[in-house]
Order: sequence, then C-alpha cells, then structure tokens
Amino acid sequence: MKNKSKHTKELTEHFFRNEYGKIVSVLTKYVGPDNVQTAEDIVQETLLKATDYWELNGIPKNPQAWLYTTAKNTALNILKREKHKNDYITETKKELENLENFQFSDEQILDEQLKMMFVCCHSSISENSQIALILKILCGFSITEIANSFFTSAETINKRLVRGRKQLRENRVSFELPNNINENLSIVLKTIYLLFNEGYNPSQKNELIRYDLCLEAIRLAEILINNPSIDEKSDCYALLALMYLNASRFEARMSKDGEIVEMENQNRAKWNKELITKGIQYLEQSKNNKISLYLILATISANHCIAKNFEETNWNEILSLYDSLILLEDSPITRLNRSVALAKVKGNKEAIKELLNLESNSDIGKHYLFQTTLAEFYSLENKTEKAGIRFKKALSLADNERDAEFIKKKLFEVVPI
Repeated sequence: MKNKSKHTKELTEHFFRNEYGKIVSVLTKYVGPDNVQTAEDIVQETLLKATDYWELNGIPKNPQAWLYTTAKNTALNILKREKHKNDYITETKKELENLENFQFSDEQILDEQLKMMFVCCHSSISENSQIALILKILCGFSITEIANSFFTSAETINKRLVRGRKQLRENRVSFELPNNINENLSIVLKTIYLLFNEGYNPSQKNELIRYDLCLEAIRLAEILINNPSIDEKSDCYALLALMYLNASRFEARMSKDGEIVEMENQNRAKWNKELITKGIQYLEQSKNNKISLYLILATISANHCIAKNFEETNWNEILSLYDSLILLEDSPITRLNRSVALAKVKGNKEAIKELLNLESNSDIGKHYLFQTTLAEFYSLENKTEKAGIRFKKALSLADNERDAEFIKKKLFEVVPI
C-alpha cells in the first residue's frame, strides 16, 4: 500500500510539473492576467483533488485529460460564483461560454503558453519579477526553487511575485502577444536558461539531474523556434544548441551508484551522439554577425563535446571564449567557470589568485561551488590544509544531499579520517 501511495504521489507530482504552466496559461485567457493568482489557485486546487482522488480510486487512464477537465470545471464554478461582482471579470457570460466550449488541443495550449510567457515579460514589470513570474506561473517552480535559482531568499522571491502580479493588475495587461515581441524575447530566453540550469544541477531534490525540468526548458524554447511572430531567432537556436549539447552528457554524469562523475572521468561513449549532432546543427543555425551570451556558451559546450578525450580539450579556445563572455556578462559565476579553463592554460596558482580576488570583491564565496573549485586547485598544488578548509566550508554551504556526499568524498581524499 505504501509503494502504491508513493507511486501515486510521484505520478501526481510529475503531471503537476508538466501540466502546471499549460493549465495556468489556458485559464488565464479566461480569468485575465490581472487575476493570474486565481488561475494558479485553481491549478493548486486541482492538484489536491488529484492527489486525493487518485489515491482512493487509482490513477485514471488519461491523467492529463483528468487534470484539464477538473481544472476547467473548477474554473467554471468560480466564474459562475463570481459573475455578479463587477470588479472581477468583464464580459463574464461570454468568457463562461468560451471556456465551456474550449477544447484542450496541443496547438491551442502552445498558443496560450507563448502568450503567457510574454504577459509575464510586460514592460511595466522589473526583470527579476518577470523571471520569477515565468518560473512560478509557467514552470510550476516553488518559491524555494526560484530563490535557489537566483541565489537569494524565499522572502525576496515572494516580494517579487507580489510586485509582478500587482503590475499585471494595475496595467490591465492584455492576454495577447505584444507588438514588440522581439524586444521582450531576451527575458523569456533568460528564464528558460534558468529553468534548464535548475534541472541540470538541482538545488533542492536529492537528484543529480531533474530531467523533467530540462525537457520542459527545451520544450519552451522550441515553442519560440516554431512561432512565426519571432523575427530574429539566432539566440533561440543558440540556447537550444547549448541545452542539447549539455543534455548529451547526462547519462555519463552519474555513476551506477548515483554519484556525480566529473567530466574528466566521464565515459564519453555514454555521451549521446544524436543530441550532440542536433546541438551542433542548432549552433550552426544560430551563427550570424551577432555575438551573444548563448552563442558563446554553446560554443564552449561544443568544444567539450567534440574533444576525443579530456586531455585533447581545446582549453586555449575555451579560455578565449570565456574572455569574450566576460565582455558581455562580467558576473562572479562566469569568472568562477572561467577559472577552470584558466587553470588548464596558465596553471592552478594563477586560478587560485583569480578566485581569491573574486572572493574579496563579491559574495560568490557563499556558494559551495566556489569553495569546492578553490579547494580542488589547492589540492592539485598539494596545499592539503587549505584544501581541507575550503572543502569543509563547501560542505557547510551545500543544501543538497547529493552535493554534500560529493564534497565529503573529496574531503576524505584530501584529509582521510
């Protein structure tokens, strides 16, 4: 019974994650962007109903259809109950009829999701709130997951969401694609990139990779690629290239025991050649006269993917690419990633010097990845005491059990108990 209950819960969570943004987007068409919180509440209520009903009666033959029908009926009940309130929804009778007749076809759902992406990116909303809204509304992220994506607190994210929803209400944002769709594209792409990163390196769940989030990010990017309203798609292709190239290494990143395998020790025969080919094709489609963040990152990933082995990686080119990236986005995380290439080209001591300087001029030292990277460089230079201190610091900063186990293993190699 326990296993059945666990399976039901896992399946409910799976469908909730995959369908959350789709259902919210469709419902928002009828309740309006100024009432997006209502659409979210309806979907949350639908999840609770699914959890209770599926546990008692078993999982339906078509779980997706069950969720959509239940959400639709819940929305209809709310609209009927509130139809006499003038300050709720305009033309309620018409909206009720439209929702009653709405069929959840894949094409219609994609259209509503695309509109929802750009509603969340309305010019009246700050960039941070835009990204938080998309991650919450379209991707079904919890506030904690969004906070970890931003390296900030749950309280801060909640405030951003409140401000974002307030702007949607006050500006009476229309649920239509904007005339300046291409101007707002960069925010949508940035959000999709954050979503993929959360799947590639989960901050909360004790998993190495959250495939559901990575696939959702790729799916959202492909919605953009296939939409004729977007004129300039080079960044869309570049982001898809980056995601496919990184996804190609998924299987090799985890051992049979579920432990992290660093790139240096990965079995490259496990790298997915089909995904690499697709990533390279998208990379070629993305190339024009514009140098962009995603183009550089995808090219870095491509350099790793085409190298026959770790030793033959073109670190000089990768370092040069990171130098170009810093001109576009000089962030602490970019400089942290660059330090690996710097160590390969100019030595560990130079990388240590760069990281210590970075620590003095930013708060990157609060992240476990920084401490782990610096500890690795100290270890390679046989500075075991300093390496141990940094690994212990990293261990204290790691929230995910998976990361903690990896750091413990590294610490033991430096300072055996």
